Amino acid sequence: MPTTLDDLMAELSTEDRVAVENRAADLIAKEMTLRDLRKAMDLTQEQLATQLRMSQDGVSRLERRSDLRISTLRSFIEAMGGDVHFVVSFPGRPPVRLTGLDKLVSRPPVPPRRERA
Repeated sequence: MPTTLDDLMAELSTEDRVAVENRAADLIAKEMTLRDLRKAMDLTQEQLATQLRMSQDGVSRLERRSDLRISTLRSFIEAMGGDVHFVVSFPGRPPVRLTGLDKLVSRPPVPPRRERA
């Protein structure tokens, strides 16, 4: 019978198990997609769509995009109850929080285009 992760975790001391769980949480927190964030907040696409005043399909499309406007990203995150902050990193220098972008005004979603008959 194969050994499962649960079996291995059960064999660890409480201290080691906590260390493994904390490290896993750190790694997960560093790399999350918009979809992952939404799921971590225990929200459905439908619930988020209601907050954003758009369709569920629109939320799905936003989650798959790789080129969002800052205002769109901000609206998405704020609809989940979060805040957006930008941190800039350069080799050999400590990270710097970029300011001034917080003054951007969120725009309402653009209504879908009508299909031509």
